[in-house]
Amino acid sequence: MSQLYRLLEKQFHLTENATTVRTEVIAGVTTFATMSYVLATVPNILSNAGLAKDSILSAMILMIMICSVAMALYTNRPFAMAPGMSSVAVIGQTIGEAGISVEVAFGLVFLSGVIFVLISFIGLRELVVKVIPTSVKISISAGIGLFIALIGLKSGGVIVASASDSLNFGDLTSPNVFLFVVGFVVLLFLEARKFRGSMIVSILVVTLLAIPMGIAVVPEKMVQLPASPMETAFRIDILGALKPEYIPWLFTFFVPDFFGTMGIILGIANRANWLDADGNMPEIEKCFKVDSLSTVAGSLVAMPVMTTYLESVSGVEDGGRTGLTGVVTSVMFGLMLLFTPFALMIPIVATGPVLFYIGLQMLSAMKNINYDDVTEYIPAFIAVSMTIFTNNIANGLSLSVLAYVFLKVAAGKGKELHAAMYGLSIFLIYYFSTLL
Repeated sequence: MSQLYRLLEKQFHLTENATTVRTEVIAGVTTFATMSYVLATVPNILSNAGLAKDSILSAMILMIMICSVAMALYTNRPFAMAPGMSSVAVIGQTIGEAGISVEVAFGLVFLSGVIFVLISFIGLRELVVKVIPTSVKISISAGIGLFIALIGLKSGGVIVASASDSLNFGDLTSPNVFLFVVGFVVLLFLEARKFRGSMIVSILVVTLLAIPMGIAVVPEKMVQLPASPMETAFRIDILGALKPEYIPWLFTFFVPDFFGTMGIILGIANRANWLDADGNMPEIEKCFKVDSLSTVAGSLVAMPVMTTYLESVSGVEDGGRTGLTGVVTSVMFGLMLLFTPFALMIPIVATGPVLFYIGLQMLSAMKNINYDDVTEYIPAFIAVSMTIFTNNIANGLSLSVLAYVFLKVAAGKGKELHAAMYGLSIFLIYYFSTLL
């Protein structure tokens, strides 16, 4: 065996995990292909918050590499990391509309990461799981999903806000709508064929069509040194984020990160046959530690919540079983640092179909709501509907929690509530008092 192979075997235990270097490399490339859409979507969305696209792209690629390699070396699992799309949508679309500065927003991301770190290192994971009701956890993710889907439709000009603030169809004959439809049809066709990398193919097709239409402009050179991430680094206000009225926003970042990470890890572990007889994954705490620390570190360089990506399952399906898969994925993203002009030329309409599709996928969890129990499905409906109707994710989460507590008490089921839920309700009532 070569010295490199012996080194990889020692670090990643390839034989023990019934895999090979070739299999891990293929799996890493597959994971990159399925999640490479973030190269276009994340900078485009965050630019709405006044952040420089080129600087954000550089910072994001560096954080993907650092965090994914840390996950690979510490846990030896094939999990790749990137900014969570729900937190990207919150910062890029709603924070500014709520009158919250970008600096405070990243302060909230930092605090949510700190909470996650404490839970991960102190061992409070089970307690937090019990405190937040399942229906609230599921529904707020679904609400964010619809919000992401709406952003996708708006970016393609399919849906626009009228003078009366209602939502209507845009100009369906416009070039942007045409490109959106083409991108979505391509995406659906490839998904139906179970083609890995369908999202990036959709983005590329729309981008190529947008060039002769004047919507995308080919840069003078495709290869150049990346922009400095320092332009957006340390734009953070931690003290400003400590105001009580921001608590709902804090939960808006924390809940999807914590529970989303748990669901993604367990879901992928199930596909890889890593779960024990009780449905638990051995050493899952290691994954939580890396995930939580990544969120804290990312907030310092203007990155929304860094989280384990569901697209990692594509690498697992291709045979990836160790951290070597994540290392290969990181290397692929690192190469993109030299091709940032290409990534930045992608028009926002090209990412619209992908965002719409991702948002719709997030609705699938609603099937797990107990629709025979009014104390469960009403708070879930409130979370989803109020997120969309008020154009505010924090409002949806807050009203859902308050409705849950009220209905449980009214139904004589107050004992089902954790004591912390009552304390949280007081803070949420205060939050709404600040809106009066």
